[in-house]
Amino acid sequence: MGTDFLSQIIEYKQHLITKQKQYRSESSLRNDAEKCLVHRPFIVPMDIDNTDKDTIHIIAEIKRASPSIGIIQPDLIVSDTAAAYERGGASAISILTEDHWFKGSIKDLTDAREASTLPVLRKDFTISTYQIYESAVIGADAILLIVRILSKIQLKDYLDLCAELNLDALVEIHTQDDINKMKDTGARLIGINNRNLKSFDTNIGTAIDLKTGLDPAQIAVAASGIQTKEDIERTRAAGINHFLIGESIVRSENPEDFIKSLKIEETAI
Repeated sequence: MGTDFLSQIIEYKQHLITKQKQYRSESSLRNDAEKCLVHRPFIVPMDIDNTDKDTIHIIAEIKRASPSIGIIQPDLIVSDTAAAYERGGASAISILTEDHWFKGSIKDLTDAREASTLPVLRKDFTISTYQIYESAVIGADAILLIVRILSKIQLKDYLDLCAELNLDALVEIHTQDDINKMKDTGARLIGINNRNLKSFDTNIGTAIDLKTGLDPAQIAVAASGIQTKEDIERTRAAGINHFLIGESIVRSENPEDFIKSLKIEETAI
């Protein structure tokens, strides 16, 4: 596999969606999605208007593998992991459903949702309305929209469709150009990815630098590269109290205790 991970992932995803449409039409999927409008609120529990603004919110991720490092946790049991995340105080759960590079599945999402009362984010590479309808049908409460792989028109249309289906969306950015593209689209929950999806290099300063470019009403989520309590404190100093954390939690000996340790001392810095 070359260094341009994102291009390869998108090419694979396009091929997969074409195959899926041969077995089930988008119109059929849409009909079912429109019957699945009851979802757990994802954004509202983390909204600073509804919670203490200094509370640490962790979206804990279930992640089996990564294209840059391979298998992360070969013995991961999704139901047990999701339950541990909830006991640890996570605000939500993120599930990688991409099957080839990240070894995830739709079953991982349904298993996690059954084992927990927390809202569930389907983390995948959304490039088609087909995937949004599918996400509603399988029980996702929110989806990931990556600005880099979408046009501005797509992003706006996908956010509008999410609203119609009562799905929340985590809109992912990595550069100032991404911020410019997402303006006036209605994006509310903004995941600032510290990882470059092209090279998969990580720098936790990315979220700190880009936070200042967001609108006051937007909720920033620092994603990728958060390994320690010190990483959280450094990021919180920039005004970010929401974190999407995967690898470090999955690799920990006790995910429940590890999440608790990251949330200790929930006072303003």
